[in-house]
Amino acid sequence: MERRSIAVRGIVQGVGFRPFVYGLAGRLGLGGSVRNRPGEVVIEVEGPATALDSFLHALAESAPPLAQIDELSWRPAPLRGEPHFSIVASEVVESGASALSPDVAPCERCVSELHDPRDRRHGYAFLNCTSCGPRLTIALSTPYDRARTTMAGFALCAACRREYEDPADRRFHAQPIGCPECGPRLAWIGADDEAAEEPLAAAVRTLREGGIVAVKGPGGFQLACDAASDSAVARLRAGKERGGKPFALLVADVPAARALCVLDAVAERLLTSAERPVVLLPRRPAGSGPRIAAGVAPGGALLGLLLPPSPLHFLLLDHFPGPLVLTSGNRGGEPMAIDDEAARRALAGLADGLLGHDRPIALRCDDSVVRWSGRRPIPIRRSRGSVPRPLRVGTMASRPVLALGGHEKNTFCMLREEQAVLSHHIGDLDTVDAVRDLRAAIDHYRDLLGLAPAVVACDLHPDYASTAIAYELAARDGLELLPVQHHHAHALTVAAENRVDGPLLGIVLDGSGLGTDGTVWGCELLAVDGARMERVGHLETVALPGGEAAVREPWRMAVSWLLAAFGELPALDLPPLAVEPGRVAAVERLVRSGVRSPPTSSAGRLFDAVAALLGLCQRVTFEGQAAMQLEAIARPGAERPYPFSIEAGEGPFVLRVTPTLCAVASEAAAGGDRAAIAARFHRTLVCALVDGARLARERHGLERVALSGGCFQNALLLESLHAALSEAGFTVLLPLTVPPNDGGLSLGQAVAAAQLEGGRPCA
Repeated sequence: MERRSIAVRGIVQGVGFRPFVYGLAGRLGLGGSVRNRPGEVVIEVEGPATALDSFLHALAESAPPLAQIDELSWRPAPLRGEPHFSIVASEVVESGASALSPDVAPCERCVSELHDPRDRRHGYAFLNCTSCGPRLTIALSTPYDRARTTMAGFALCAACRREYEDPADRRFHAQPIGCPECGPRLAWIGADDEAAEEPLAAAVRTLREGGIVAVKGPGGFQLACDAASDSAVARLRAGKERGGKPFALLVADVPAARALCVLDAVAERLLTSAERPVVLLPRRPAGSGPRIAAGVAPGGALLGLLLPPSPLHFLLLDHFPGPLVLTSGNRGGEPMAIDDEAARRALAGLADGLLGHDRPIALRCDDSVVRWSGRRPIPIRRSRGSVPRPLRVGTMASRPVLALGGHEKNTFCMLREEQAVLSHHIGDLDTVDAVRDLRAAIDHYRDLLGLAPAVVACDLHPDYASTAIAYELAARDGLELLPVQHHHAHALTVAAENRVDGPLLGIVLDGSGLGTDGTVWGCELLAVDGARMERVGHLETVALPGGEAAVREPWRMAVSWLLAAFGELPALDLPPLAVEPGRVAAVERLVRSGVRSPPTSSAGRLFDAVAALLGLCQRVTFEGQAAMQLEAIARPGAERPYPFSIEAGEGPFVLRVTPTLCAVASEAAAGGDRAAIAARFHRTLVCALVDGARLARERHGLERVALSGGCFQNALLLESLHAALSEAGFTVLLPLTVPPNDGGLSLGQAVAAAQLEGGRPCA
């Protein structure tokens, strides 16, 4: 007989791990106990040595599906003669490392109960078990027990108490459980502030009448309307100040998704996964499948589809077959509403009613978004369903790091040893409320994870709100402050999640980032070795006329590139010249004078210029719109690239694409096929980057390439460059689960900071 004390770290709370341990010990006839501590589960177990060996093996190999074991250790302990095994109360300490499961979509057994008239939870919008339901969005503190969640105010009825205390029940110690008798309840607040006895029926009636309903989802309010109603979609778009940005669609099941989009087996697995992301998929030809209002995804080749992430969403689609437009419950630039009363105020005049409930949301958390390229998922936004699941990275931080990300698509990252936790999607930091939300989320995660950072990392740009907060925290808490160059962080993000340490070539393509020389970078080839970075090549620079105005108006970049290519505006019949002549002349003067026209090597602005030259997009209403339209029309084939060159001198080499722009402009003016031009442009950029990578390999011996930056949300660009680099003999690292856009920036910042402050590679 032996006794062993076992510590298990990782995502082992709120996922049915203690019930699993209890059942395993019972089957093996072992005595002892299991309890939660912050960041770990502690098991005391005794019995025959062979049974204990079997117990340890099963812990590692047969844990519940939502569990993630990062570390399992044990040591001998004195025998106590315990004949039975028990679950004991969680141990609460002042601080400690914790890991928490993300919110999880309803499991098959819960969905079956939801639709079973004989079940006592039939039609109940809040059913869950140890395998599914809310986690992060209801957690107030750790260890993860009901008393430390927003379910604390709901006392269990006798029936739920029996399930909660029965080791044989799948709701044994499922912290969020409840039922119609004791759990949360739906509520309806109409536009006239009147309640309804049947909240769900009132919401469905409003949807059928062409109205807009604010639905309290797991991570906050969402706005829903009939996707076939032109008037409802137009009103929702105007009320959210959405511009032309596509809406996501909530569909009931895979057949409903297949009626709208082209799916394969992998896309189906993405849609039906427990994370329930919005999946961007190629839409079927117009006229096939259910009618979708033109305003859902204006001119887009992709649709974002989402299967029900909660029982409430299942119930909505049971009574309104959909598809439904589903978008975050906010107005432009504001954080998503999470409180019923706050939502009523914020969405007044936009929502025709609120379908809320009395279970508080501890942390707002928007949907995750992923694009299916046909070969691999491309992460666009990592949020609900994925956070705060930790990532193991290729660097061991000797001190805890907090990295605050960028200004757009903000996330922050907490790195302790080799475990990195990225926050949910905070969003753009353009408003006071968004910045306030970031501050509150940092405090919440620090409490949940028990992390007291010693180092704070941020972007090099001094005007980012996240940078300002980093400087403030460093001064207030005495933290070491480490600014990290934008594109350096991008490259390290991909290396980190691929768990690669050591030298590599980062090819980073995005809209903009402050370079170490004070100019606006955006198409960079970087020699990266942990905290060390050297710019070895880049796209040629042109003027950014009017600064941010050039981001909103791609025709300005067309003028800038035409001037760089031809030396003057050519006498060609081009779409940019359809802009008022006075404005074109004014932009030309800006470019020539350099006033409010900083030099930029931005790949994003190059895509903008080509889209404008083809007449696709002269003004944008959301980031990446012009590039999306350019990719959407491209018809890849055996196209040959346009002319380009590489200027190689003593310093960084320069990818010269002004010959490309000359050819694009001339061909477009001659009435060339826009789809072919778009495809040839993509091909040209790929060829230029591969030639640049070869030159970097010759000069610096770099065989590994990491692809990052927002431009790699473009599946045509990502897949084409990946194939071409692989054919050229490079090992290519791609984004896996962390977005290549600025939503992943904080991970690279954290890893850079760990290296800079003396971190060491993982063994």
